[in-house]
Amino acid sequence: MNGRVAAASGREEGRPSRQINIVLRNQDTPAVSHAAADSLAQAAPPKNNGHSELFQELNRELDALVGLDNIKELVFEIYALLQIAKMRSDAGLASGGQAYHMVFKGNPGTGKTTVARIVAKLFQRMGVLTKGHLIEVERADLVGEYIGHTAQKTRDLVKKALGGILFIDEAYSLARGGDKDFGKEAIDTLVKSMEDHRSQFVLILAGYSSEIDYFLMSNPGLPSRFPIQVEFPDYTIDQLLQIAELMAKERDYILMPQAILKLKQHLLLEKTETLHAFSNARYVRNSIEKAVRSQAVRLLNQYESNSPGKQELMTLRTEDFKL
Repeated sequence: MNGRVAAASGREEGRPSRQINIVLRNQDTPAVSHAAADSLAQAAPPKNNGHSELFQELNRELDALVGLDNIKELVFEIYALLQIAKMRSDAGLASGGQAYHMVFKGNPGTGKTTVARIVAKLFQRMGVLTKGHLIEVERADLVGEYIGHTAQKTRDLVKKALGGILFIDEAYSLARGGDKDFGKEAIDTLVKSMEDHRSQFVLILAGYSSEIDYFLMSNPGLPSRFPIQVEFPDYTIDQLLQIAELMAKERDYILMPQAILKLKQHLLLEKTETLHAFSNARYVRNSIEKAVRSQAVRLLNQYESNSPGKQELMTLRTEDFKL
C-alpha cells in the first residue's frame, strides 16, 4: 500500500512552534479542485454495497484534492481492505487485525494533514476508531523539561488521541538530540503506547523524506510498526496555479490572466532557486493573502470619495502580487 511518488526533501526554516490542535471530523476544510481521480472512479464498489454511501462521500473529498493520485489510491486500498475484512467476518472467516500506523513523507504544504483528516473519518465510519478525531502535535508538545516529564506529557497526548489519530509533524526532530536528549524518551514512550493501546489509536508521523527515514532508524522497534509509508509529491506549477485560483475563489476573488502569469513566473523561480524546502500550497496561500492585502490598499487609495464596484472588489490584478 506504499505510495510510489517521491517528494523532495529539505528543511523549512523559521517555522514557529504551534500549540496542540484538536481537529474535529466535521471541521475538515481541504483545498478543493473539480478534477476527478479516474482510478478511484473505476474502483467504485457495487451499488448494493452497504458502504457505498461512505465511499461516495470519501470519493468526493478525494476528488476535490488537487493532484495526490498515489494518496487517493492508498486511501481506497485501505477502504477496500476494511470492507473485505467485514465481509470475511460476516462469512465466519478469520479477519485478523491490521496495523494502520503510518508515515507521511514530503515537503510542507503537500496535503499531509488534510489526508490525515480524511483517513480519520474513514476509520471512524468503518469502526476501526471509535471517535475519528485528529490531534496534531510537534516536538514541543511531547518533550518535557526534566527526567520523567516527557514520558508523562507523551502519555497524556496518547490518552487524548485514543479513539482517533495522533499526528506528529516534523517527527524527526525527536531524534535530533541524541541519546541524552529527552526526545528519545518521547520515542520510547510512543513505542510502548503503540503496544499498550494496540488498535485503540493510529499514530501518523510526518516530515521531510530523508529526515523521517533517519528518524525511523533511531529506534529498532520503529520501522516495523509503520506498515504504511507514503510519499507526498511536490505539486507541479500548473497544480499550484489551480490551487491559487481555488483559494481565491473560496474568498470570492478572481485572478486576472496577467496576474496568473506573473504568479506562474514567480513560482517557477521560487521552486527552482529557493535555498530551503519549497512550501507548496502553503506558499501559494501566503501569496494570495498578501495579494488580497495589497488589493485592499490599492482600492482604498484609488476610491477615496466613493466605493468600488462589486467586480473591482473581487478582482486581483497584476500590481496586487508584490512578489
